[in-house]
Amino acid sequence: MKGKVFWLSIVAVVISFAGGFLMANALNRNEMNQLRAENGRLTAAQTEAKQDESGLSLSDEEVRDRIAEADKNPSAAAFQKNLGLALYRYAAMKQNADLLAEVSRLLNRAFENNPKDYDVVVTLGNIYFDIGYFKKDNAQFEKAREFYQKALEQKPNDVDVRTDLGLTYFLTVPPEYEKAIAEFQKSLQSNPKHEKTLQVIAQTLLAQNKVSEAEKYVARLKEANADNQYLAQLESQIANVKSTPQN
Repeated sequence: MKGKVFWLSIVAVVISFAGGFLMANALNRNEMNQLRAENGRLTAAQTEAKQDESGLSLSDEEVRDRIAEADKNPSAAAFQKNLGLALYRYAAMKQNADLLAEVSRLLNRAFENNPKDYDVVVTLGNIYFDIGYFKKDNAQFEKAREFYQKALEQKPNDVDVRTDLGLTYFLTVPPEYEKAIAEFQKSLQSNPKHEKTLQVIAQTLLAQNKVSEAEKYVARLKEANADNQYLAQLESQIANVKSTPQN
């Protein structure tokens, strides 16, 4: 059976644990309050965050004002970083792809000031990952790789970053499966029970119709966490392949 048969189920699984938007948990109220506090400091206004649901949203005007303030003070590296990281989390919560390019400008300024700032480097990788995914743009995935590789130069055993690097190869068009698997295997060398990596390497092997190999990683995933939320889906995919006559 051709690998393309798996794509709908592959996407359903992969989007649940890719970088940036694809991995972001919704901001909790405390994080939103921190963002609003940052906005308050930038404008020298002392306001309290609302405690109702409206407190979980920023108006377009608020966002534009903060970005405009950053553009007026491009040499204020801490300003660019703090606002950029906060707005990235906000864009992830809202799944606002249009905001990503603006955020990347802020964080690139912070990166130029301090290329070793790990949080900035990883977040830039995540931003380009997200843009690449939503626009189906291989060039953005390449940019994501550049920043993930810079991050791994500092922390080569960061399994989450290494796995996201592998996902840039998995999600590129056409997929570069072998490069993706090579990165996933490096991740598993650092942490053999890393659930996210076990999930995506199994899915990558299924996309290549390497069912027996995929089964081994699904078994490892089950051993690592029998309650993993994607385990049943992966097992179901394997069962479906086995029950389907091969062409």
